[in-house]
Amino acid sequence: MTELPAAPAQPFVITKEYRRFVEFCEACRRDRYIGLCYGAPGVGKTLSARSYARWDRIERYALRHREAATIPADVAACRTVFFTAPVVCSPRQLSDELSFAGHRLTQAVEDALALAATPDTAPARRIAGWMELLIIDEADRLKLIALETVRDHYDQGQIGLVLMGMPGIEKRMARYPQLYSRVGFVHHFRPLSEAEVRFILARHWTHLGLTADTADFTDAETLAAIIRITNGNFRLLQRLFAQIARVLTINQLQSVTREVVEAARESLVIGVM
Repeated sequence: MTELPAAPAQPFVITKEYRRFVEFCEACRRDRYIGLCYGAPGVGKTLSARSYARWDRIERYALRHREAATIPADVAACRTVFFTAPVVCSPRQLSDELSFAGHRLTQAVEDALALAATPDTAPARRIAGWMELLIIDEADRLKLIALETVRDHYDQGQIGLVLMGMPGIEKRMARYPQLYSRVGFVHHFRPLSEAEVRFILARHWTHLGLTADTADFTDAETLAAIIRITNGNFRLLQRLFAQIARVLTINQLQSVTREVVEAARESLVIGVM
């Protein structure tokens, strides 16, 4: 059996919703406010936050034991820490983990600045670190005592804070007046529009080494099936195309049809969106 060649990793796609999210984060960082971001599972909140913070690059650099040659130059401009709230964590552990994440950012930024500096332009060190915004994903997991720990970290660091979670997090936070009184912005992260789904689908088609012609009925029917199944859910779109690639490989097919999409759909567990 001849397998399709492995395709390179898909680059991050900048959508309209991502740009709205960036504006929201920039406002929180600039004004040192607390922002609440909520949206249905799979709409792209986590991926967008990690991309905005360039956190994948910072983590890769840290895991490579800070080899200078591996630090991307644009890390020097990073000012955001991305942190996923743990399921279970004591206030002391949470505080230590937040401090460690801030230290990881500061170390990466200072190494990137030092790498680009000349003997006459040595970078100035920041005693308080380089973090200006803290994004906490899965903030729904945080109990009252953990939220108090986060609030204390926010107050002492004089930084912006974004809490991301499921719809309803904004109502839950309203029960904690000391924290909620500091909320300056609320952002609803919406699913992809149909136009954005079509744009992303065109990239996925290229990623598979295929072409799609909207003037062709088979291709148009296939696009409609994918849009109907995914309903603008970014994560589901990625999962569906992973299964489509699998179906193409197993059956040695060279084109995506509605039948291929339906076969891929049967391999997925899709909840209520």
